[in-house]
Amino acid sequence: MYSNGDIFIGEVIGTAILILLGAGVCAAVTLSHSKAKSSGWVVIAFGWGFGVLAGAYTAGPLSGGHLNPAVTLGIAIDTGTWDKVWLYVLGQMVGAMLGAVLAYLVYLAQFNANVTRGVKDKVTSGHEPTPTLGIFSTIPEIRNPVANVVTEVIATVALVLPILAFGLTKGLGESGVQTLIVAFLVVGIGLSLGGPTGYAINPARDLGPRIVHTFLPIPNKGTSDWSYAWVPVAGPLIGGALAGLIYTAAF
Repeated sequence: MYSNGDIFIGEVIGTAILILLGAGVCAAVTLSHSKAKSSGWVVIAFGWGFGVLAGAYTAGPLSGGHLNPAVTLGIAIDTGTWDKVWLYVLGQMVGAMLGAVLAYLVYLAQFNANVTRGVKDKVTSGHEPTPTLGIFSTIPEIRNPVANVVTEVIATVALVLPILAFGLTKGLGESGVQTLIVAFLVVGIGLSLGGPTGYAINPARDLGPRIVHTFLPIPNKGTSDWSYAWVPVAGPLIGGALAGLIYTAAF
């Protein structure tokens, strides 16, 4: 249905928009000299949901707007079509890294100001500069690999299984309402299931920005936490595969 070029370009653009808005809202809430500083988890959840909304609607005509290797995997298991999976995932990874760079550029002055304020605070109160990884990638509240993987698996099933089931509801895809519902689903997952791990639910969303964070010239940026990086990749992929298997068996 979609050409190879359209799939790649669509997933790059759509995922870049997703990460630009998603990492952007995390930066807005986290960085010291942002007008949205400390505005909270609800703002982050809606920011990511609107990122999905904008990215998926933009990519939809070109690629179907997967924006997530877990979604692509679930669809492939359901349909048995695997030949374009690599192309979707490649576009998603490139788009995720591009979106992370764009979010960094938007908040460049704030990154620098945040470090300056942090160093001053360290001198006066002993506090370290604010780590920046949470703007780009997920960090668990309690580091327990088994529990963290289980959280990501369940949260991703809660994303991918409804996405597959929405296809059974006549008229949703043609009307474009399906994409709107998915965006609100992402908000709901963030509010309900995001507390333990930060709800990656998307390997490209976490891994692409984590790679970018490693190489960006952010002063005193802190660790990129590569020892944890496998969790938000493996968990969502397992969840996406399980969702595809459940859908195939039950519907």
